[in-house]
Amino acid sequence: MRNTRTSMARRTALVAATVTAGLVLAACGGSSDSGSGHDSHTSGSSSSSPSSSTAAHNAQDVSFAQGMIPHHQQALEMAKLAAGRASSAKVKDLAARIEKAQDPEIRTMSGWLKSWGQSVPSAMPGMDHSAHSGMAGMMDTEDMDKLAKASGAEFDTMFLTMMIEHHKGAVQMAGTEKSKGAYAPATTMADDIITGQTAEIKEMNQLLGKS
Repeated sequence: MRNTRTSMARRTALVAATVTAGLVLAACGGSSDSGSGHDSHTSGSSSSSPSSSTAAHNAQDVSFAQGMIPHHQQALEMAKLAAGRASSAKVKDLAARIEKAQDPEIRTMSGWLKSWGQSVPSAMPGMDHSAHSGMAGMMDTEDMDKLAKASGAEFDTMFLTMMIEHHKGAVQMAGTEKSKGAYAPATTMADDIITGQTAEIKEMNQLLGKS
């Protein structure tokens, strides 16, 4: 009788241990499945969360964001001047569209850099134009001072001429990102920049009377 009780006790303990081990394994498996599901969802998502932004990015993505932010900032500074200095309603409309498109992109790229633990270029006002004058399409301080002093038809011509070169630089930078970047939202933005700014270059050439 004692042997029977001992045997039953052992079996009870063994069953309990098996159930406990099963629960532990299930819990671990659930955690693993949840993690893998999260990764697969965020790898192709936008930059809304830090976890998604840290996935699958490379040095080119960082360089793109750190370069395009001051590039966009200068375009915004130029666009803001148009409201009070341009004589052409079409130039003013174009400047407003540039501002509307590029300001949100600056915020998006700043969010990427923060989530990646990278430095974010300082925002306007008072940006040092000369510090970025070697970047494709960027104006130096002298160019920006001339634009700020111009008005009327002179401003219109100067603004369009400078912005065409500025846009060409952005398209060049975006092309590099498309070919070498790894982070999907960044390459998608680069594609949008190429499409949008190429169309605006054509529009500005038409405003200047060029084909």
